[in-house]
Amino acid sequence: MTEAATPRLEVAGLSRRFGARAVVADLSLAIAAGQVTCLLGPSGCGKSTTLRIIAGVDRPDAGTIRIDGRVVCDDRVAVPPERRSVGLMFQDFALFPHLTVAGNVGFGLAGMDRQTAAARVGELLERVNLPGFAAKYPHELSGGEQQRVALARALAPRPRVMLMDEPFSGLDNRLRDGIRDSTLDLLKETGTAVLLVTHEPDEAMRMADEIALMRDGRIVQQGAPYNIYNAPADRAAAAFFSDINVIRGISRGALTETPFGVFLTPGHADGAAVEIVIRPQHLKIELDRNGRGPSPDTRNGAAARGIVTRARFLGRESLVEFRLEADGTRLTAAVPGVFLPRAGAALWLMIRRDRCFVFPARP
Repeated sequence: MTEAATPRLEVAGLSRRFGARAVVADLSLAIAAGQVTCLLGPSGCGKSTTLRIIAGVDRPDAGTIRIDGRVVCDDRVAVPPERRSVGLMFQDFALFPHLTVAGNVGFGLAGMDRQTAAARVGELLERVNLPGFAAKYPHELSGGEQQRVALARALAPRPRVMLMDEPFSGLDNRLRDGIRDSTLDLLKETGTAVLLVTHEPDEAMRMADEIALMRDGRIVQQGAPYNIYNAPADRAAAAFFSDINVIRGISRGALTETPFGVFLTPGHADGAAVEIVIRPQHLKIELDRNGRGPSPDTRNGAAARGIVTRARFLGRESLVEFRLEADGTRLTAAVPGVFLPRAGAALWLMIRRDRCFVFPARP
């Protein structure tokens, strides 16, 4: 493998058990210099354990970790955390309350001469837009300022890899986007490979070059945010990123009858139960025309009549809940702006065929 092609961080076959429970199971990923990868998944799926193993504060039961091609952990080697060139950022920032901002930022520069270390601290405080804060203490700072100090401290030793465990979740929503973006800009500029843990899909979509979706200790899908969102591996992956509607049916001869007409369901055995999944924003609402709906078309299929059960305005959009007359299926449509039909009103629904996903039905 050429130097240019060598990932900055490479993890292969990582596994960790606690008793009978596999917390991390055969996990592999590679991150290039300047790339941001998000480990995304629900609480307890193994994200933070993966970070601790890569940092060196926990040992895996199996697997290999390389940084710039150098093995830092396998079944024979275990390089100490301080010699892995890995930076850490956590949700609580973990600043030392008895040290000034300068003392916190310079904490990892103990082996550097005083003048060089002071210059490095000053440079980083400028980069995180905190000039003049060197003599302040953590309790004198806002949450956003503390986060930037934590970033500067993590970057001070020039780590090759930055591990970030929900680092923005403690920030006010009004500050989060700006601080998040400036943090990532700085990390990319320095060529640091970033592995970020989050359980929030919106954060992963906004920040990541690549998302690794975790479930029960395994990566179930990995790729660019656009691909993960638009080609989910299964129903659970689709539901993790947004609300979904589910239409159930039986595949017969690679076709499934639904209230919205016939769907192609190739790859499913004859008689197999299937689930057709569509997101609320891809349901199209049409007015009732004296009991008649719009004509079928190739893009949206046939229309199905629904009765409004509830409508809510959420600011940017309205959510309208329906019960289908044909079989009682409950569906939700998202409509931009204000649309609040009364409960009991009859409307017609059509669904974008190219926005549907077909999966085997769950037991």
